[in-house]
Amino acid sequence: MDFRLMGLDSPLFHALHHMVDDNDKSTTNAPTQTYFRDAKAMAATPADVKEYPNSYVFIIDMPGLKSGDIKVQMEDDSVLVISGERKREEEKEGAKYVRMERRIGKFMRKFVLPENANVEAISAVCQDGVLTVTVQKLPPPEPKKPKTVEVKLAVLFEKAFEGYGYDDE
Repeated sequence: MDFRLMGLDSPLFHALHHMVDDNDKSTTNAPTQTYFRDAKAMAATPADVKEYPNSYVFIIDMPGLKSGDIKVQMEDDSVLVISGERKREEEKEGAKYVRMERRIGKFMRKFVLPENANVEAISAVCQDGVLTVTVQKLPPPEPKKPKTVEVKLAVLFEKAFEGYGYDDE
């Protein structure tokens, strides 16, 4: 797309155009369209996060989705990833959209879990269009007890001074 035709011939729009243009591979460090798509999907997926004494709970509204449309995964042993896709309904003959406001497409959220999260004890339940992911906490580590070291008497010291007039008596 040529921004000059739209009257947008500024260096800012030119730079933005190159950042999102898939055909231009000369900018190797520029964000890709996949990055922008994932960022948009994450921004459009609001979530509530609660902390309980024994767990963390993530709550996300997902009306109309089936369990097969939702993925709950772990990345890098500490990142909880909730993703999926809401697909467009099959259109029936003779029906046409007058207005389409419900969001369709991919969604995703990533949460970095704290160190005390038990990544082996994660459950996910979707009920009435609300996904609830529960991550159990690890039990707190037991406090370290002080280590007691037995003090021994040095027998070598006594033998070294035998015969020099040092007596225990």
